[in-house]
Amino acid sequence: MTGEAGRRPARVVVADDQTVVREGIVMLLGLLPGIEVVGAAGDGEEAVRLVAEVAPDVVLMDLRMPRCDGVEATRRIRAEHPQTQVVVLTTFADDDSLFPALRAGARGYLTKDAGGDEILRAVESVLSGDAGLSPSIQRRLLERLSEPAPAPPPPLSEPPDGLTAREAEVLVLIAEGLSNHEIAQKLHVSTATVKTHINNLFAKIGIKDRAQSVRYAYGKGLVRPPAE
Repeated sequence: MTGEAGRRPARVVVADDQTVVREGIVMLLGLLPGIEVVGAAGDGEEAVRLVAEVAPDVVLMDLRMPRCDGVEATRRIRAEHPQTQVVVLTTFADDDSLFPALRAGARGYLTKDAGGDEILRAVESVLSGDAGLSPSIQRRLLERLSEPAPAPPPPLSEPPDGLTAREAEVLVLIAEGLSNHEIAQKLHVSTATVKTHINNLFAKIGIKDRAQSVRYAYGKGLVRPPAE
């Protein structure tokens, strides 16, 4: 992969919604030994489609993109094409970006100030079965692991606002970042059943989307935010 005889270059797809950034990354990768860019996508939906078409070894994935963000695209790619690894390449290094991406299956995480050598090392690392994390991300993970676990929320005598116990359970799982499919697997029900619970609880508490439901769950003490 890095020029040794008999090793093919790593086949890479770049996903970033900003054209200038995307083209710049593609140009940089073209200068690196052992990497072949086989596609570029402007959002998560296009990235998932490209992976199905060209079967790359690695996707360099931005996180905040229209239609389908990088976390959801990573989750779909890892579920549908497990032979393709994902390395996040993003501006953001906060916990709300980092941990959902890693839970979705990303094996690497770099910020966009990474140089070509660092990107190459991350690609090589994930293809050899290791994690491709920048030093700053490794430090953040160690800091997070050393933090005391947050206290569990106090038990509720009954769910608020007329929610059933199952609807409250679904609400907590939404707040923890699980997709409908993941909730269905965890509760051993169909995705259609999960959608019914979500529609019912949204109607009962007067909200319209998942973001509002997360705020509601925190506000009612159903879940606690990570310790600062």
